[in-house]
Amino acid sequence: MADDDGQIVPPDPVYLVPSRLLDPTQTPTPFVDSLEKYKQMHKESIENGDEFFGKLANELLTWFRPFQTVRYGSFEQGDVAWFLEGQLNASFNCVDRHALSTPNKVAIIHEGDEPDQVRKITYAELLREVCKLANVLKSLGIRKGDNVAIYMPMIPEAVVSFLACARIGAVHSVVFAGFSSDSLRDRIQDCSAKLVITADEGRRGGKSIGTKRIVDDALRECPSVQHVLVTRRTGASVPIIPGRDLWYHEEIANARPWCPAEHMSSEDPLYLLYTSGSTGKPKGVVHTTGGYLLGAAATVKYVFDYHDNDIFACMADIGWVTGHSYIIYGPLTLGATSLLFESTPTYPNPSRFWEVVAKHKITQFYTAPTAIRALRRLGDSWVEGHDLSSLRIIGSVGEPINPEAWEWYNAKVGKGRCAVVDTYWQTETGSIVITPLPGAVATKPGSATFPFFGIDPAVLEAQTGKELLGNNVTGVLAFKKPWPSMARTVYGNHHRYLDTYMKPYPGYYFTGDGVSRDKDGYYWIRGRVD
Repeated sequence: MADDDGQIVPPDPVYLVPSRLLDPTQTPTPFVDSLEKYKQMHKESIENGDEFFGKLANELLTWFRPFQTVRYGSFEQGDVAWFLEGQLNASFNCVDRHALSTPNKVAIIHEGDEPDQVRKITYAELLREVCKLANVLKSLGIRKGDNVAIYMPMIPEAVVSFLACARIGAVHSVVFAGFSSDSLRDRIQDCSAKLVITADEGRRGGKSIGTKRIVDDALRECPSVQHVLVTRRTGASVPIIPGRDLWYHEEIANARPWCPAEHMSSEDPLYLLYTSGSTGKPKGVVHTTGGYLLGAAATVKYVFDYHDNDIFACMADIGWVTGHSYIIYGPLTLGATSLLFESTPTYPNPSRFWEVVAKHKITQFYTAPTAIRALRRLGDSWVEGHDLSSLRIIGSVGEPINPEAWEWYNAKVGKGRCAVVDTYWQTETGSIVITPLPGAVATKPGSATFPFFGIDPAVLEAQTGKELLGNNVTGVLAFKKPWPSMARTVYGNHHRYLDTYMKPYPGYYFTGDGVSRDKDGYYWIRGRVD
């Protein structure tokens, strides 16, 4: 339930929803199938983290050169690094190795704005398109370490753009395509992007969005931008500035279909993503290659219990970190089939989500409490009548979910037989940090439950910074140990990074969120405190 401030508080009395006993004839055995196994693995990840994460990194990722040092640095110094001396490439891990082993497996299902607009792209096709665009970027002077802004609708070319940048070592900065020209301008200026990839228009909820027009407005004050690549989404007539603007389809038509993947150090930046700062100036959060990729992949495997034939549907936008980690990098690193959803939950009617699940036989479904609450208010009839039997895991992301919405999601969407994972994380954490694990952790509606592997939470007294030990405590949430996918800095402003996350409580990473740990040790996120 929610208190007067809208914060999530433990219901009274607290009750448990048992972890699902999945039918072994219908579903695979969960990777973590008991609370005891979770506790043992979590303990190992905290007490013997180098061995735990070293093994996991070699299991889930392909390295061009093996890493020699698993972990280095500290919160106090702000110099955390993972998998030093190791070299790899995110594009290679997400595409090449699957194109070699399962070339005809579908990598991306694009569900367009209209229900009849569906494109399926195999790993072999994705590799070819990524290589072509990578060669185009190189021909336009983009080199390792250069920043590329991406301002695109939810179309396959956006995924290709992420991976083409990663392939050549360019750092992508994706800006949500609903942001204004001023917001886009500020982000391009902050990182001095050399190139922008965009579209003529976007489509969402049956309406057109003037994507290229917004880019043109932003670029009036962005002298760093040398070229704009424009994809055709609607075919609308848009201004093309000679010498600066290039049509995406024309450029890739003659590009070579092979481009070797750049050998990147584990700590080389993969992307930067802007998050609103309390001071008003956006923070460009920097994520690196090896640690971030491992966090995204490991959470898809364990939090969503991903198995080879699953169809993964994260309904977020690629402009947010959720889209980065759980549409693109996490699922594709594991060779999954990932859904890219262009529309809205209610277009052309409020059954759209459930039609998508039935049509594509989705096994993991991940959306925000805002969407769940809105669909609940519209009534059960929109859910009923759709075959949701393929679903195994249903997840919640973005904010704490109120127990009433959780109950509806569990009963009406999960039919009382799916595992519900209420996940807590941030742009800065890179991947999920507090969450139930399906098959292992009994859930409480509204609680993110327990820490993921490598996450060592502390509840601190806000004024003194003293750690509040034991259960039945409330304070601010901090983490005691570095984890692989944590952000390494704020672009161009490491002091701001230290001041925001490391200095408020020396020796800890400060999340900025309040938290309660209840009598059973479950964590309840209580919203921002900073």
